[in-house]
Amino acid sequence: MSTLRDALRDLPDAVFADVLESDNAYLLVLDLPGATDSTVDAAIEGSRLRIEARRGKDVPTEFDYVEEERSLFLDVELPLPPGVTGAGASGSIDRGALELELPKVEATPETQIPIDD
Repeated sequence: MSTLRDALRDLPDAVFADVLESDNAYLLVLDLPGATDSTVDAAIEGSRLRIEARRGKDVPTEFDYVEEERSLFLDVELPLPPGVTGAGASGSIDRGALELELPKVEATPETQIPIDD
């Protein structure tokens, strides 16, 4: 668990994260403002959690960027705590808050995590 906490400290400043734990699972909550279920991809590969996310922005055609401070493209791999598996993992995103529930059981080699809106 400490390796996951340490890895979360290395996330970009624009991304905030919480880790919660129950007897049966971990819940990872990431604030990804502007991200949606179609712009987030999460998967467990071996003992690592891979998350890719991007912020969708609607820019009026009559405007051009002078400065862009709100970009978000996240591509991270995080170590999983021992005993976490992709089997039964689930995810959801609501108003830019991504929640990934990661069950505590034997790990599987690779599992895609569905992200629901």
